[in-house]
Amino acid sequence: MNRGDSIYVAGHTGMVGSALVRALLAEGHGPIVVRTRADLDLRRQDDVDRFFATERPAYVFLAAATVGGIWANVTRPAEFIRDNLLIQTNVIDAAYRNGAKKLLFLGSSCIYPKDAPQPIKEEALMTGPLEPTNEAYAIAKIAGIQMLQAYRKQYGFNGICLMPPNLYGPGDNYDLESAHVLAALVRKFVEAKERGDEEVVVWGTGEPKREFLYVDDLARACLIAMERYEGAEVLNVGPGVEGEISVRELAELVKQAVGYGGSILWDPSKPDGVSRKILSNARMRALGWHASLRLGQGVERTARAFRPQ
Repeated sequence: MNRGDSIYVAGHTGMVGSALVRALLAEGHGPIVVRTRADLDLRRQDDVDRFFATERPAYVFLAAATVGGIWANVTRPAEFIRDNLLIQTNVIDAAYRNGAKKLLFLGSSCIYPKDAPQPIKEEALMTGPLEPTNEAYAIAKIAGIQMLQAYRKQYGFNGICLMPPNLYGPGDNYDLESAHVLAALVRKFVEAKERGDEEVVVWGTGEPKREFLYVDDLARACLIAMERYEGAEVLNVGPGVEGEISVRELAELVKQAVGYGGSILWDPSKPDGVSRKILSNARMRALGWHASLRLGQGVERTARAFRPQ
């Protein structure tokens, strides 16, 4: 990215978008163009077209999306597929038609088949059935990847795709109906401690294994990829096998960070999701990136920063 070129961060009020803005400002990039949802609804094509025709950003970070945890994905699949298809279609097309030099699209590790070999390599995309609990969201993200690859092939548009694992950090969503697992656990344990509850109920068996990435580490990866990566294929970004942890171990880690003294009660009637989901990060590491913050440190930061809503 050239200094002085305008940069549009779509979704700048969210956890990922705000981290991107912090990273860009820290490295002296800009001007940075942002709009709140009240000012620009990315689901509305005409509004997006007018915005791009006026601002004509040189670079675009597409971090805007409708996201959530297992329960939100299971109960709101129509919103997840509709909103994400509209947002990414409108932004990608308008960026191309208005001369953007490059666009970075953020997907999710849920794009990969539920039974993909672990750790999951980028080549596993579209080689098997998806995990049913987040299928609608995954299909929308896969469509975004395919759209960028088609625009590259037909129009020469420079779009790249990064696939992170579970994210957490400043600006996360702590609503228990829609939060991802780590944020939900932080809120549950903090509030249980404040109320003096003797136990905390956590969904599932606790056996599934996941990896978690601090959002500022993702932001650094995005800037590196925007500067150094020109390929059509997706890039995984995460700590990989080094960051693997079971949900049961994660709950204990959050419990300790919060200082909660009660017990954990697991509810196996609730869905676990896939049993294991770890990304291969070899391609991203080859670009010079690695996760800098260990999960224990990140959980402690997140627990200290959380304030009940």
